Amino acid sequence: MISVLAVLGGLVALAVVSSLRSSGSGSVKPPVPNGVALSSTLDPGTPLHGFAPDFTLTDQFDKRVSLHSFRGKVVLLAFNDSECTTICPLTTTAMVDAKRMLGKAGTDVALLGVNANPTATALKNVRAYSELHGMTHLWHFTTGPLPELKRVWQSYHIASEIQRGQIDHTPALFVISPAGRLERLYLTQMSYASIVQQAQIVAREVSRLLPNHPPVSSKLSYAAAKTIAPTQTAQLPLVGRGQVQLGPGSARLLLFFASWDVEVTDLPRQLQLLNGYAQRAKAGKLPALVAVDEASVEPNASDLPHLLARLRTPLRYPVAIDRTGQVADGYGVQDEPWLVLVSKSGQQLWYHDVSTGGWPTPASLAKQIHAALQGSSKPLSSASVKRALAGSPPTLAKLHRQADQLLGNQHALIARIHSLRGYPLVLNVWASWCAPCRAEFGLLASASARFGQKVAFLGADVNDNSGDARAFLARHGVSYPSYPLTIDQMNAVLPQGLIATPTTIFFNRAGKIAYVHTGQYESQGTFDADIRTYALGG
Repeated sequence: MISVLAVLGGLVALAVVSSLRSSGSGSVKPPVPNGVALSSTLDPGTPLHGFAPDFTLTDQFDKRVSLHSFRGKVVLLAFNDSECTTICPLTTTAMVDAKRMLGKAGTDVALLGVNANPTATALKNVRAYSELHGMTHLWHFTTGPLPELKRVWQSYHIASEIQRGQIDHTPALFVISPAGRLERLYLTQMSYASIVQQAQIVAREVSRLLPNHPPVSSKLSYAAAKTIAPTQTAQLPLVGRGQVQLGPGSARLLLFFASWDVEVTDLPRQLQLLNGYAQRAKAGKLPALVAVDEASVEPNASDLPHLLARLRTPLRYPVAIDRTGQVADGYGVQDEPWLVLVSKSGQQLWYHDVSTGGWPTPASLAKQIHAALQGSSKPLSSASVKRALAGSPPTLAKLHRQADQLLGNQHALIARIHSLRGYPLVLNVWASWCAPCRAEFGLLASASARFGQKVAFLGADVNDNSGDARAFLARHGVSYPSYPLTIDQMNAVLPQGLIATPTTIFFNRAGKIAYVHTGQYESQGTFDADIRTYALGG
């Protein structure tokens, strides 16, 4: 799952900065040279002023640690989820790399973490994260009773929430001067290939604060990091010897993972269970499976071989190594473990976030892969849509007559949902500015025409300009109306709260929410399968 707090990083930064910034004055040297083009996956940092709020918590060695005890050193302070598999490993990797880039001067830099997980606050949690990420003796990862942690979060204006069972927190990294003053705030972006560049930015800021301004042993460009998409051919090394070729030519199922995923899932068992899938693929029934270790966030090169050596059953599919993160970024990996299916042409047909959705059973995985390989998102002509919807029940026919219109408001949408009880309903939350929404709109247009005689479809256009929304609908028509809402108004419609756009909500005939799909649908087959399962009941 993509963290909303990460997606809205700029807004979070403004909120934190406005709270922590004092009336300090004076110019602050930027962490990157003036005039240098900066990639959108990098955060140049936001200047802060005032003293860093002090706190005392317990580290992974069961010792009490206070922020003020590090006076005289530059402190890199991160708020990390102790069971995080998304952005936190990127933050801690950048912290370690930044310190190493300063050579001997790194002894004057302290790495400090505060647990941002409200449910995994035990000593064993921060110890496990530190051990699995090779950071046991590189930092102090502190935790404590939840009331103590909340006080620290509040003093640094860190949001930490549980959204549908998942931890969502501000991905903040603070730089604190030797005198204990807040200097700069960084918000980590979800990009594996940009970690080293981000580390260089942080290292430059730390150098500015250290005596004699020690040199940074890295001279990377700040241009957008190269990525390798499924439409491009790439050779990745395999564990042991040999290489595997990725790219167009044949459909493939890829599993992205890292050895430290064992903290949150039984990774060895699940890797071995995938042998069953590999056997089916070998028989020609399914696309071949390739596992990809995300080495850009592995603490050292020996962790993966050690993990594989402990397996009771050898794997019957190749395990490749993505050392740069370019493949993970190109394939859109947002979490670990992460499954993604690509077609022969390199189109992403389906993905599955294991950390939020759990491991699919072999039978379920095969079913979902088959569904993703079927169907087509080719646009339907207006004549074919009219034929498909002819004879619809009056209640649904009224929806079709309002195709592409923007209607009413929050209360009108709630009333419309109530009026549709007796019919299964698919509600898609979108916006014209949302790239994933635009990418999946063709799937909605096709499905709403083919299922429109039995299933009601509605749209909720959130935080959008009405002119932009109408222009978008004029170009990408669907056979149902949408209702313009704000995010807060949408949250009133969806009791669990809206995580991100796009979101697709499935209501059963009784008007109860049967399923919420957060994120873009990648294939017609997957979307159609969810309509059959959650709207039509299988």
